[in-house]
Amino acid sequence: MTLREEADKIIKEAITKVLPDEAVKQALKNRKPVKGKLYLVAVGKAAWQMANAAANILNGQIEKGIVITKYGHIQGDIPGIECFEAGHPVPDTNTFAATQKVIELTEELQADDQVLFLLSGGGSALFEKPLISTEELSDITKQLLACGADIVEMNTIRKRLSAVKGGKFAGLCEPAAIFAIVLSDIVGDPLDMIASGPAYADSSTASDAIAIAEKYHLKLSEKARTLLEMKTAKAVTNVETRITGSVRNLCLAAKEACEKLGYESMILTDALQCEAKEAGAFLAAIAKTHQNTDKSLAFIAGGETIVHVTGKGLGGRNQELALAAAEGLAACRNTAIFSVGSDGTDGPTDAAGGYCDENTKEKMQQAGLDVYEVLKENDAYHALKKTGGLIITGATGTNVNDVAVVLIRVS
Repeated sequence: MTLREEADKIIKEAITKVLPDEAVKQALKNRKPVKGKLYLVAVGKAAWQMANAAANILNGQIEKGIVITKYGHIQGDIPGIECFEAGHPVPDTNTFAATQKVIELTEELQADDQVLFLLSGGGSALFEKPLISTEELSDITKQLLACGADIVEMNTIRKRLSAVKGGKFAGLCEPAAIFAIVLSDIVGDPLDMIASGPAYADSSTASDAIAIAEKYHLKLSEKARTLLEMKTAKAVTNVETRITGSVRNLCLAAKEACEKLGYESMILTDALQCEAKEAGAFLAAIAKTHQNTDKSLAFIAGGETIVHVTGKGLGGRNQELALAAAEGLAACRNTAIFSVGSDGTDGPTDAAGGYCDENTKEKMQQAGLDVYEVLKENDAYHALKKTGGLIITGATGTNVNDVAVVLIRVS
């Protein structure tokens, strides 16, 4: 196999290992039966997959259910469950309409009922009833994305502008109980930050939110500023939670896939949090250091990088990470670096991530492209498309952060 073929194989095997089906099955084994009715609410990029698995396992026990997921992520009908697709990473009118359906469902709940709450990454955008105008919410989200705010900072702001985030959904479900199964997309698995914590007490403070707004010079209305200063739920008592997956599992799955192909493998970190360009350059430096190896090596890094948007191009953090490695890889041989989002989407593109090897820089030069200028314009997508470096998987049904891999092949 070529390095690219090996990369594709590693990606496929790693993502398969973190699909939510088995994780949901295991979590439901510990669910206590309830006297009343069982309702299902699934929110996030993996919502359809998680709901479908739960429906198959529970076999007709669900009274009513709602799924809210990203466009293109519904893979078919689930009996008894309404499925909606909505905007991500920026909420849209379908987001608000679907969330309103969930709120209406909570009005039916009685004390003996239970809500099976299936939560995965992307829920912050997909589950939303704003307390400010939809136009301002969209604008604030775009501001946060453009300035490179990390997921924790974004969610600290968004939960204060919402009627369902920051423990407020748990409040809407009272007096019914919630059994939550969470697929984590945030390093360290902070429950109050995953999808902005709709069913969890909020660990952040009003001071944190105000500091973030000042740090990034956010343009806010007086109403939005007032909401940032309000207190959020500090105690939630009707929720039981199971975390079913994380980036650590993704890294371990990638490591196993690399070793099957004959690579001696090492997980560098499962807590990568820095600029995508910095991560790509760092991984290329690691590749250069180990060029004299007498055995095939793989280095794995999981987490979630960020991108400060300075240009008007198209791309995502995984594509940018991979392309940022191209300069360093030009001095290597039989070496590749790829980075992929486990959900199959990277930024506002149809790609899951990007792949570069020692030939990428030369291919770009032949196409009249300069690595530095492309990165400055944040246009990794078009550059990788020209060099054959786009990784396209389609929606995967899971979402546990990103994984980047360095491959050094010794024949």
